[in-house]
Amino acid sequence: MTGTVLVTYGSTNGSTAQIAESIAEVLRKDGLTVEVVPARSVDSVAPYEAVVAGAGLYAGHWQKDARRFLRRHRRALAERPLWLFSSGPLDASASERDIPPVPGVKRAMVALDARDHVTLGGCLEEGAKGWVARMILRNGKGGDFRDFTAIETWAARVADEMKHM
Repeated sequence: MTGTVLVTYGSTNGSTAQIAESIAEVLRKDGLTVEVVPARSVDSVAPYEAVVAGAGLYAGHWQKDARRFLRRHRRALAERPLWLFSSGPLDASASERDIPPVPGVKRAMVALDARDHVTLGGCLEEGAKGWVARMILRNGKGGDFRDFTAIETWAARVADEMKHM
């Protein structure tokens, strides 16, 4: 692969953006050219040879900007290699076992012929936007459950696949 890779994300409070940046850094270290762009800001995927797209999970659904990204660019995404990631569980479950994609993401994987998906631990900390987030925090269910070693391991597998395309 010689073209540019798009890493895009839907993030409400910034933790999924940090995951996207971490993925991009691993891809760059493997010699790939990478651009990281919020899903709501992507006008076209035409300049990219491959795409990694992810989103925070909210009530069993991908963050809205990422869902809109997949819908808006579905034809072009179906024509290039695509990997998906979800960020969500506010517990250690994503580090303990493989969590399948939520139904909407599973449908997108099939429709767009995505090569892989991973569910990663989420992060919800004080100051988060939204009343649901504030309720979760008030009930003591927040915290940072992102496992950057697992994120980097998955990104390295993606980079290896990209380099052998």
